[in-house]
Amino acid sequence: MRCVYSPNSGATEHYDGTMSTIGIDIGYLASSTIVWAVIAPGSTTAPGALAGTYAGVSLRAAVIGGVGLNALMGGSQNSISLQPLSVEGNMGLYLGGGVGIMSLKAVD
Repeated sequence: MRCVYSPNSGATEHYDGTMSTIGIDIGYLASSTIVWAVIAPGSTTAPGALAGTYAGVSLRAAVIGGVGLNALMGGSQNSISLQPLSVEGNMGLYLGGGVGIMSLKAVD
């Protein structure tokens, strides 16, 4: 996946990543768009701070369009939280849930 982080102040950052679920994973997703709010310990983050591995609860469903719920913690020194309710635009026929694992790597 490709990610763009747009902080309130500072430069936009780009990340490449993967997301998988350990648990139920039935069907096919043609595409997904996920919008997260980033919660960090301070008002600013160092460049590349979102890089790392995140884990938590992940639930998604789609019949043509769909929705998802993800609660993930991780990143820089496990100090970053991604908004518990993410907004997803899924296309496909899919049902999945379990432990979600996402890895992000900063792209120059």
